[in-house]
Amino acid sequence: MKKLLRIKDVCIDIGLSKSYIYQLVSNNQFPKPIQIVEGGSAKAWVATEVAEWVDQRIESRNEAA
Repeated sequence: MKKLLRIKDVCIDIGLSKSYIYQLVSNNQFPKPIQIVEGGSAKAWVATEVAEWVDQRIESRNEAA
């Protein structure tokens, strides 16, 4: 089973603000959230997608070094 993260948890896990995360999402630079309940406004991120994004940032850093 995949784990879902709410925006508060994503902010804590990656150290970015809510507004900046949404800015990255709108620029296709961060995984898009999924709607938790059909027709509702609650959204969450797939934890493995967030972890992959972090791994890509680390890989980019290592390649630049």
